[in-house]
Amino acid sequence: MGCEKILNLFQSELVTVNVGPKILATALEKQGYQAIQVDWKPAAGGDREMQEILELLGGLD
Repeated sequence: MGCEKILNLFQSELVTVNVGPKILATALEKQGYQAIQVDWKPAAGGDREMQEILELLGGLD
């Protein structure tokens, strides 16, 4: 990747994708940035053992 492409990237509009608490997206929006909030939670509530069982049963897709 050339320096010109990197400079163009830093001169372009910032758009964020937030996968965490909505307060981060809200704070960015208040500063004039575009923020897309993703409503995501880990499979099986983050329980590693349950995730492994789900995977054995055919996965999460």
